[in-house]
Amino acid sequence: MFQNFRLSMAWLHTWFGLVLGFVLMAVFFFGALSVFDREIDRWAIPESRFAPQPMPSFDNVLKPVFESMQPNKEGVDLARDKVNGPMPERFETVVTWGAYTTHRDPVLNIFAGYEVPNAKEPDVTVWGNRTIDPRTGVAFADDQLKIGSQFFYPLHYSLNFHWANLGYWIVGFASLVMLAALVSGVVMHRKIFRELFTFRPQKSTQRSTLDLHNLTGVVALPFHFFFAFTGLVIFAGIYFPIGHTQMKSLHDQHELIEALETGLPHERAGVAAPIASVDAMVAEAQRRWAERGMAGDVGFLTLRHVGDANGYVSVYRAGTDRIALTGEGIHFKASTGELLREDPPSTVVENVNEFLTGLHLQHFRHWMLRWLYVLGGLAGCVCIATGFIFFVEKRKRQYAKEGSQNGRIVDALAVTTVTGMLLAVLGILIANRLLPASLPDGWPGRGDLEQYFFWGTWIIAMAHAFVRSAPVVRGKINPAWREQCLAVAALAPLTVLLNWVTTGDHLVKTLSEGYWPVAGFDVSILVGGMLAFIAARHLGRKEQGTSAVTVAGVAQAEAQHG
Repeated sequence: MFQNFRLSMAWLHTWFGLVLGFVLMAVFFFGALSVFDREIDRWAIPESRFAPQPMPSFDNVLKPVFESMQPNKEGVDLARDKVNGPMPERFETVVTWGAYTTHRDPVLNIFAGYEVPNAKEPDVTVWGNRTIDPRTGVAFADDQLKIGSQFFYPLHYSLNFHWANLGYWIVGFASLVMLAALVSGVVMHRKIFRELFTFRPQKSTQRSTLDLHNLTGVVALPFHFFFAFTGLVIFAGIYFPIGHTQMKSLHDQHELIEALETGLPHERAGVAAPIASVDAMVAEAQRRWAERGMAGDVGFLTLRHVGDANGYVSVYRAGTDRIALTGEGIHFKASTGELLREDPPSTVVENVNEFLTGLHLQHFRHWMLRWLYVLGGLAGCVCIATGFIFFVEKRKRQYAKEGSQNGRIVDALAVTTVTGMLLAVLGILIANRLLPASLPDGWPGRGDLEQYFFWGTWIIAMAHAFVRSAPVVRGKINPAWREQCLAVAALAPLTVLLNWVTTGDHLVKTLSEGYWPVAGFDVSILVGGMLAFIAARHLGRKEQGTSAVTVAGVAQAEAQHG
């Protein structure tokens, strides 16, 4: 089929990259935004704009909140088909209480799982969750969307398409393809070291675009490889769900054996028991961590079999002092505070898995490394975007001669994926600042409306890209590139202005107070808008140059036939 191995790798790199590059573009971009997802949350929810807080007192703050919780209506509705008879009005048997925080969270995420009576199968659980102010225990409104951690972050690994876990599978397949594209790219570029130092912006669009594609691909090659690989490692349980398929009985038996070995009860005893002071258990866990020379911040706190004699409390350390995602859990009997178990040192395999997971999820406390993650993600976006442009530029004249629509379709999809995605982000941010705090009865939730604005803006950008793509058939530049860049340049300062008007947190204030979560995001939006304006001017000059060449060619042809 191909004359040599290198040409076969070039074919694989081109077509695999083109077909799934649209998915990978979103994965890279929203992955880059997710590095600062908690900071974006604070921008989106002004009530949370205060300093990060440690895990609060369970006895004084968390316990009363947990006792007042019940499952979410959505979760109850999903579980109705799994129950013999009607669902209860109130769920009394608590399976789990849990609270999770990071060193960047001013608010606290808590959740509770409840046993479902008369369930058709064992282990049917319905869940409730809240976001609270850890200083007071007061809950935030349920319909407030944490745009960073609840929308952008899951978008980069699931496309927020959860039916049958299809979004996870699409991203997983795209990650596999990306690994193949990286390997084939290295094979086809024999002068890879020279390409690291080669960028010729004054050359033709095709040449300069290829230079930039090679440059960003080579510079961030280790980043691209490790993040595609570690993403697959993290979600291996979804791609290979052996614990809940043919091997379910073996999986359940393993859980029972593990409970016997660890001393952590697997089932409820059926005997009511009170909860001792969890604060005292947390203090004991911190003392034990300190003896081992570890930081003592609590990142994750769970109670299993709440209110039962077999109940136990697990306290996990927030591992902000290392890359590996480790918790060093310490477990106590809930009714007495007696120490049940201290997690032993990890095995070699566990250490490797924890390091790869921590490398991807970056829960560590290192701001410079976080920014390198952002730059690596944006380099991936540039690499993919320039790949799209190079594909169209290389074939534009051939498609124009043939009258083919292929180039037009690819170019319009590229516009949608690159500039359309930026417009969608600005759309959800603007909606976040313009929508009122309370909406009339019968309307969707505020967070749902914000998501509708995001997807609606993206669809409009796609329609615009296709409508304006006719010049591509004639070998010209799609004006949608320039027009959407101008739209980004206009909407970016508007977004920052709306934040000022609706919250009073203008840049001068946030910079002078050193409140970087909001100031940094505002500055990033403005920088993005400036870059979009520069790109629009450059594209405008390119369009004029292309038009001049076309007019000259037409005049010359008419003179020859005259």
